[in-house]
Amino acid sequence: MKPAPGLAWVLLSPTILILSVFVFYPAFQSFYLSMQDVDPFSRLTYFVGLENYQSLVTSPEYWQSVRTSFVFMALTVIPSIILSLFIAMGLDANPYLRSFFRTIFLMPVSISSAMAAMLWIFLYNPTAGYLNYILEMIGLTGPNWLGSPRWAMVAVSIATVWKEIGFNVIFFIAGLSSVPVELKEAAWMDGANALQRFRYVILPILSPTIFFVTVVSIINSFQSFGQIHILTGGGPAGATDTLVYRLYQDAFVNFQSGLASAEAMFLFLILMVATIFQFRFAKARVHYG
Repeated sequence: MKPAPGLAWVLLSPTILILSVFVFYPAFQSFYLSMQDVDPFSRLTYFVGLENYQSLVTSPEYWQSVRTSFVFMALTVIPSIILSLFIAMGLDANPYLRSFFRTIFLMPVSISSAMAAMLWIFLYNPTAGYLNYILEMIGLTGPNWLGSPRWAMVAVSIATVWKEIGFNVIFFIAGLSSVPVELKEAAWMDGANALQRFRYVILPILSPTIFFVTVVSIINSFQSFGQIHILTGGGPAGATDTLVYRLYQDAFVNFQSGLASAEAMFLFLILMVATIFQFRFAKARVHYG
């Protein structure tokens, strides 16, 4: 029996309604405001066309935020993927400890960004923090992690990797569980060493998981806000002033809603281009089946 013609739309209507209210309408409203000059007191809007976009394109501070965001992405995505992959492989090799350590690595993901940032503020304290205390024990002088423009981005990146690494570990463990034991045993019997087994057996089968984790990690890195806001507030000297944090400053501190909406449109464009680039070029190295 064929389903009723309108049954599909009836079943999809709750999802369409939720997406319309929380995704499509805010996106349309943001695009509309990006072409307006919004008075912060009367909330009156004045059409200015592409003036907000022109202001961003010609702003050295905005391009500095773009560069900062890409640096933050590189410092968080690459170490997170490499470390989580090695951790997952270690847990996969020791199935008896897998459940215990999987829970430990997942715990930072379950806490809020604010709580994680407060923990790292204490660890980064230049006088009473444990991190500099440990460095001093081995004869090294710890830097002013959050007060130095040279180290602030590194400090925020370390805290971000620590919080998000458990998410990647879970996916890599799931991906490694799909690698047939027979293939690894056959490669071992043929004389392949551990590196060769990883390169020619495990990595091709794990490539879809690596691709997924990479795409999600890059998007999350551009959207990171909580840890930056609490740890450094975009400073010092703009060293951690990423695109999202600059958007927050313009929208809720400087009350420039039109300019902030234009920044949101540019951020959407950057993420879309980055995702398309990954699907176009990186996906060619992904092996399914």
